Amino acid sequence: MNLLEHHAKALVLAPAGIPLLDGAFCSTVDEVVTAARSHGPCVIKAQVPAGKRGKAGGIRLAQTPEEARAAAEAIIGMTIDGHRTEAVLVEQLAPIAREFYISVLHAPHERGSLVLFAAEGGMDIEEIAAERPDAIRRHLVDTPDSFGKADAMAMLNGLGLGAQQEKIADILVALYRRYRETDAELIEINPLAELKDGRVIALDCKFSLDDAAVFRQQDIAAVAASDQMTRLESEAAALGLKFIELEGGVGILANGAGLTMTTMDVVSYQGGKPANFLEIGGDAYTKAEPALKLLLSNPGVRSLVVNFCGAFARTDVMTRGVIDAWRSLSPEIPVFFSVHGTGEDEAVALIREEFNVEPFDLMEDAVQAAIGAAR
Repeated sequence: MNLLEHHAKALVLAPAGIPLLDGAFCSTVDEVVTAARSHGPCVIKAQVPAGKRGKAGGIRLAQTPEEARAAAEAIIGMTIDGHRTEAVLVEQLAPIAREFYISVLHAPHERGSLVLFAAEGGMDIEEIAAERPDAIRRHLVDTPDSFGKADAMAMLNGLGLGAQQEKIADILVALYRRYRETDAELIEINPLAELKDGRVIALDCKFSLDDAAVFRQQDIAAVAASDQMTRLESEAAALGLKFIELEGGVGILANGAGLTMTTMDVVSYQGGKPANFLEIGGDAYTKAEPALKLLLSNPGVRSLVVNFCGAFARTDVMTRGVIDAWRSLSPEIPVFFSVHGTGEDEAVALIREEFNVEPFDLMEDAVQAAIGAAR
């Protein structure tokens, strides 16, 4: 769950005391002109939950209210990475001396949180990480609330920050504190700027909330940007199905979110690319036909893995739902089964009878067969 820049600054950075520029959130051209008259030379920024706004033409400078009007007319209504721009942020233009990058993010592989700093901001951090990984300072926080001023200062030593080092260290500590307080998955400031008058200011902010913490962060969740869904994802949501469309060739139908994600991971691990996330379990088996129809509507799907594991839900009932859907839709792609748990014997018998194929004992083997067929 992501915030627009304006909301991230107001709800996340400002309460932490992280310095910001004066700005106005505007949804009409006239509001932009009024803000420009108040702020003087300014920057107009599209408010969409997407990166690379500048490259898309969504960030423009204006020296006069007339230039601000032209910028607003160009930006409002613009589509950036699938998001329509409904509002802009107008901020005073500030003379920048240096730009930095800072962020705090969840690091599941390291089982902790990472605090990152780079002495180069305003650029694609992914490119810096790939080309010059040593340019990014990293501090792993593996014990909650154990990141302090001394840790931040140690991160910044030797980078030639001079008198700004202590200011930046304070901002890093404040950012980590807000990361913990707001149940964030990511807070990123790019750039954090040293201005020519010596101030250190957050010029941008990206924020992602852990969806599981929405009940604790109602104020943040209330203004979160709407996720952009594909046509098929919108149709699935209307049916009450959990479906995410991807770009691979191996379709996946499984029961339970955990098993579905595990199946996707196995597809990727074995060199394939999953075409979707689609979980069908519990009473969702009654929606097998629309679920299968959604999955097959993706023209990139070239094979299908059906992976069922039953505990309270019976695998034979879920399998019967797939069989009925298959009869109705008559797809022409190869399908590979792995079925275990309650009702397994009955489910295997149904698969042998209806599909004239043998289910795989191991999920990995079913996945590997589907990858080969997709190729």
